[in-house]
Amino acid sequence: MPSSSVFVFIVLCVSFLVNNAASVDYGAALTKSLLFFEGQRSGILPPDQRVKWRGNSGLQDGQDARIDLVGGYYDAGDNLKLGFPMAFTITMLSWSTLEFRDKLQNNNELSNALSAIKWGTDYFLKAHPRPDTLYGEVGDADSDHECWERPEDMTTPRGAYQINDENPGSDLAAETAAALAAASLVFRPVDPKYAARMLVHAMQLFDFAINNEGLYHNSIPPAQKVYSSSGYKDEFLWAAAWLFRATKLTKYLDYMAGSDTGGVRTVFSWDDKYIGVQILAAKLVLEGDAEPSGIWVEYKGNAEQFICSCAQKSSQNVKKTPGGLLWFLPWNNNQYVSTAAFAMSAYSKYLSENQANFMCTGANVGPSDLTSIVRSQVDYILGSNPKNMSYMVGYGTNYPQQIHHRGASIVSINEDNAPVTCKGGYDSWFNKNAPNPNVLDGAVVSPDINDDYQDSRSNFQQAEPTTVTSAPLVGVLAFLA
Repeated sequence: MPSSSVFVFIVLCVSFLVNNAASVDYGAALTKSLLFFEGQRSGILPPDQRVKWRGNSGLQDGQDARIDLVGGYYDAGDNLKLGFPMAFTITMLSWSTLEFRDKLQNNNELSNALSAIKWGTDYFLKAHPRPDTLYGEVGDADSDHECWERPEDMTTPRGAYQINDENPGSDLAAETAAALAAASLVFRPVDPKYAARMLVHAMQLFDFAINNEGLYHNSIPPAQKVYSSSGYKDEFLWAAAWLFRATKLTKYLDYMAGSDTGGVRTVFSWDDKYIGVQILAAKLVLEGDAEPSGIWVEYKGNAEQFICSCAQKSSQNVKKTPGGLLWFLPWNNNQYVSTAAFAMSAYSKYLSENQANFMCTGANVGPSDLTSIVRSQVDYILGSNPKNMSYMVGYGTNYPQQIHHRGASIVSINEDNAPVTCKGGYDSWFNKNAPNPNVLDGAVVSPDINDDYQDSRSNFQQAEPTTVTSAPLVGVLAFLA
């Protein structure tokens, strides 16, 4: 029987763990992460729109090109529609839903996840009017960034930019193929006709990408200023991996087998999908769909090396802030934390399903180890950090009030429909030292390498939320919830 002092110590430890676990509500955070996408919608809002301070916007998009490009998502705090990050967003939302469908259902969020995906895929189907044509951007960064206006009363040019066989964009076409292939898997159980339609477009886009090689930002020059691409070989593999999962056609598996695995990567992002490919390839090995030898072992080993570095069990570990957040890059660091956490969540699931583990430098790593790391990163984002601040807007009681986001920072058009002018928005709203009038639930921003955060609209490097940050978090939060 323990002594009274030891007994008290045990009670205190248990009490701390229970209270700490209770203080993080992953279900509530999951709900908000999906609400964020409703705040980013462009086009005609549906009757069941929950983010009530938003209104219809971008209703003339595509008119200059005589095509309907109404819909889709604004990528961040501006009013641009950018196909490259939007496609990665939809791929990650789809992967999140595929892996954690039951958990989303148990948390009453599956229908919201499906709606978030469909808002993007409906747009992609319109943006791909012919096998060798894809519209990849609406709006121009220079003119958009000169203005501070609600999306509901934009006055900036809304030019539509395309890639085609004479002006290729392999990365954009292949990423959109990946998005539609992944989404087709999500919708197959509930809307098989829609799923089949998406898969046809995905296969056409993959062929278009492979047969017309080139960087998309060379064909859409304005994209160079916001989301320039470092290459397209990773998107080829990413699309092939998703098309194999959606079709089981060996030509896609053969493509992966005949390609470079990408080596050990340092980030998983909208511009570098190699880690995603490697995780999907490792799943094939674990489940016996690929030989546990040769290039497939290389894919799996590279994936595990990245995870080992995140787990601090490698010869080259990912840096951490003093407060324990994984540190990748200064600009919106949480976008990389989000994708890394998703990679570990998915791999934890795959290991658990196949009763497997793997070796890092001098350490055996299993599913529970990865889950623990994921939880620590999400807990940091949700408030367990040196500033005791939730970096998810709307979650908890202490979260950023002045995020860099036009729609959130200007009074709702439903409250005051007087137009906000291009420069007037800066004078009346951007420079106003007061909380944003609208709470963009689920928006995620980032601290710096020293765990500090300056809550200011001018702090666009840390304070601007993006869809590419939140999409992987949907899966991570479902996994934890």
